[in-house]
Amino acid sequence: MSINALIRELLLQLGEDPTRPGLQRTPERVEASLAELTSGTHASVADVVGEGVFSEDCSEMVLVKDIEFYSLCEHHLLPFYGRIHVGYIPNKQIIGLSKIPRIVDVFARRLQVQERMTVQIAQAIEEVLEPKGVGVVADAAHLCMMMRGVQKQNSSTMTSCLLGGFRSDARTRAEFLGLVHPR
Repeated sequence: MSINALIRELLLQLGEDPTRPGLQRTPERVEASLAELTSGTHASVADVVGEGVFSEDCSEMVLVKDIEFYSLCEHHLLPFYGRIHVGYIPNKQIIGLSKIPRIVDVFARRLQVQERMTVQIAQAIEEVLEPKGVGVVADAAHLCMMMRGVQKQNSSTMTSCLLGGFRSDARTRAEFLGLVHPR
């Protein structure tokens, strides 16, 4: 059964009339929307990075902050969204800055949980660059918590993954977290 037919049946099960003017094209729109929102399922980090890794002899922290992301909670199929901060310490190579948000989208654009997504992004950066350390912090609002269940509209969820020097060196960790969340 196609997604289009499933959405039509869902509308019927919800007591709606899928032939009424406002819903006539809803199955097609939902199918297209879900394809876009889960496009990361069929994307690879290697494809989005391409030739975007460069030799560079620098050892100072690189930080890309406030990368907007949108994802779908795999438990409720409701959106969660927010910002991700990615930092790394180069080890003779750097990545094109636009590639970092593309890596975020590979993992955000799929049925997902924030905890796993944060780790996947950090591990992908580590695999591509083999840096001295990687840090990823995600801050998100979850509509499954805001619209249903506990209904806490002003809550946010923060997750982090620290690898290499970001985990083992307290000064590096403090520098990264201080840059991500200045006081």
